[in-house]
Amino acid sequence: METPVIHHGAMFDTNELVLNMGPQHPSTHGVLRVVLRLDGEKVVDGDVVIGYLHRGIEKLSENRNWTQIILLTDRMDYVAAATSNVGYCETVEKLLSVEVPRRARYVRTILCELQRIASHCLWIGTHAMDIGAMTVFLYAFRERELILDLFEEFCGARLTYNSMRIGGLPLDLPPGWDKKVLQFCEIMASKIDEYEELLTHNRIWLERTKGIGVISGADAVALGLSGPPLRGSGVARDIRKDEPYAAYDEMDFDVPIGTKGDCYDRMMVRVEEVRQSARIMKQCLNDMPEGPVASLDRKVVPPKRAEMKQSMEALIHHFKLYTEGFHVPAGEVYVATESPKGEFGIYLVADGTNKPYRVKIRPTGFSHLQAMDFMSKGHMLADTTAILGAIDIVFGEVDR
Repeated sequence: METPVIHHGAMFDTNELVLNMGPQHPSTHGVLRVVLRLDGEKVVDGDVVIGYLHRGIEKLSENRNWTQIILLTDRMDYVAAATSNVGYCETVEKLLSVEVPRRARYVRTILCELQRIASHCLWIGTHAMDIGAMTVFLYAFRERELILDLFEEFCGARLTYNSMRIGGLPLDLPPGWDKKVLQFCEIMASKIDEYEELLTHNRIWLERTKGIGVISGADAVALGLSGPPLRGSGVARDIRKDEPYAAYDEMDFDVPIGTKGDCYDRMMVRVEEVRQSARIMKQCLNDMPEGPVASLDRKVVPPKRAEMKQSMEALIHHFKLYTEGFHVPAGEVYVATESPKGEFGIYLVADGTNKPYRVKIRPTGFSHLQAMDFMSKGHMLADTTAILGAIDIVFGEVDR
């Protein structure tokens, strides 16, 4: 009997290679696995696998009181913790119908914009290093350290701040802090020009970013992009303008947009955002109102220690807030804020108790990753790192 011959070409497509990028690849900005199907070095398909950093923050929130959840939001986008703090506090305040004092709203705006610059500095440094430009990383981290010094002076922490409270802020500005922020704005104005000079005329940088990962405005909207990736495709959507929170409705600033929707445009949008952030902070500091930095509603915000030692009612409020927490009326609400990476949204359901019934977080990077396959198809293997870097992903937020 004749032995059958197995023709391998009939069983397997030998023209394509399946390659795992990650889950420990140094250029994936967290623990990400991308299963790439390659034809030579050309990407045919890219399946994004997430969940390696899942810590169940949404479920944990159901077993914490409303105030304790603030520190969990720090651990999501851990390089932009202040903006996550603001997003959560704004959501609970809307449920409570608590009015935040004007001074607190101004300070929140400053903290958000400082955080935006710090996040963009880290992004441009790591993105440049992914593509092969080491110098920019060192330059950008030099300025980021100045921002971390300011945060440390404000709240005592450099990375995870726990810097907001529902109803306002835990403390007022430290003496002289406002002048230091103004000095930083002047420093940053000159340094961002240096970053541009290093990159925007660099032939290798232009070849690695121009025409790479192109996505049209319509496709960007359909795929759920937001923030700089969406604005890089020419869509002028910015929640600070469209649905203002904190003190953004009183600020004058521009929303930078791109025209091509490629990696280069996404970079230039972030560079211009740094300049606009400095512009916003200067307005806040020059027009800073006087007054309290937290609501005077003692059912939500604890009294000051001096008041507590003189008033039995204040002592009772203090005891109740720190042992049980406050109760939120039954209802549901969704609030979106503009984080450095895009639209950060929180959906809360309250059942009238001191804990949320349900917490659902809309992270920015989770939506952006679904565009990876779309943007990578037809590009070379090396371009996937540039495309992933240009959408700015942090997996503490994606996986939650």
